[in-house]
Amino acid sequence: MATATPDHKIDITNDVCPMTFVRTRLKLETMTSGQVLEVTLGAGEPLKNVPRSVTEMGDEVVELAEITDTPGTYRLIIRKGS
Repeated sequence: MATATPDHKIDITNDVCPMTFVRTRLKLETMTSGQVLEVTLGAGEPLKNVPRSVTEMGDEVVELAEITDTPGTYRLIIRKGS
C-alpha cells in the first residue's frame, strides 16, 4: 500500500524535546481531519516521543521509516484525526 502524499511537511531534526512535539502539534492544529503531515525527525527522544504523543492525541501514525540516504534521520507520516 502506497503512503498518502503529504499535505504538509515539517523538519524538526534540529529541535529538541519538548519542542519536537510542540512544533508537530501546532502544525497538526492548523490542518483539517484526514490531511497528512510528513515530519522529518532525528533519532533518540524525538523518535520515541513524537509518534507516541501523536497517537495519544488521537492522530494516526501511518508510517515511520529511516531515510535511507540520511542515517539517523526518520520520516514520520501522520494522518490528522478528528
